[in-house]
Amino acid sequence: MPLPDILSRDLRLPVMAAPMFIISTPPLVIAQCLNGIVGSFPSLNARPASLLDEWLSEIEETLAQHRRANPAAPPAPFAVNLIVHRSNVRLEQDLAVCVAHKVPIVITSLGAREEVNAAIHAYGGIVFHDVINDRFAHKAIEKGADGLIAVAAGAGGHAGRISPFALVQEIRRWFQGPLVLSGAIATGRAILAAQAIGADLAYIGSAFIATEEANAAPAYKQMIVESAAEDIVYTDYFTGVHGNYLRKSIVNAGLDPDHLPSSDPSRMDFSSGSAKAWRDIWGAGQGIGVIDEIVTTEALIGRLRHEYETAKTSLCATAR
Repeated sequence: MPLPDILSRDLRLPVMAAPMFIISTPPLVIAQCLNGIVGSFPSLNARPASLLDEWLSEIEETLAQHRRANPAAPPAPFAVNLIVHRSNVRLEQDLAVCVAHKVPIVITSLGAREEVNAAIHAYGGIVFHDVINDRFAHKAIEKGADGLIAVAAGAGGHAGRISPFALVQEIRRWFQGPLVLSGAIATGRAILAAQAIGADLAYIGSAFIATEEANAAPAYKQMIVESAAEDIVYTDYFTGVHGNYLRKSIVNAGLDPDHLPSSDPSRMDFSSGSAKAWRDIWGAGQGIGVIDEIVTTEALIGRLRHEYETAKTSLCATAR
């Protein structure tokens, strides 16, 4: 099945930027869209909740101005991430704002909800749902999601445990719709590899933390530059759901990253406690070993595009 028109028309690189808690705000989203990839942010980053309407207006107006000024190079669409877990007390309010703005792409996480999908479909929006295994993928599609984001081992944030090869293979046995792959993708060659194993788009988050537009502390950005895959710790201790975090940030918080107790998923909430966990304990995926400097979003996407095109040329030459 071909990609929806909104994704096949204006993307200059087959990439969707992952929405990162605290990190993704309008400056980063706008820079991502202007440079030809889907930009995204979690609705919960807009605090207080009333700020969400302002952020969406800012993004829409900036992209519209660019589209008018550059009809030959229109911006890519943007997406908003909604946490649909029952503990998110803002879901109903944030969904109403997204519907009012007719957000083109909505990414849902932590539980598939038919009523959320129906509200987005009512105005013509499309829904992608985060999944960490094939069982959750089936549930998401059964409840009305248009596409899937396979969050494989090595991804930043709340990552799964399954190899991207295994996860994509299982999903593609039965689902031919839009599929995005997440998991340690930080080069153009990795983007091409994601497509080669069956994904339509690559999902990239951690590489954007070390950009000038990211809403991250300077020390966080520098830690991304200085760290590698072996510096990532996978634990459910901080939010009740397994995620990947930078080892040094755990040590800096006075904790032993090698002896963190297990947690209870019922601890999960999206109040100030959850925000504190992500503010002080910094998330990242295993792909950060190739990030060696802090750059603009334009420069990062430019590198990815060059690597992607070079990899395609090289692979085609090898095949011939």
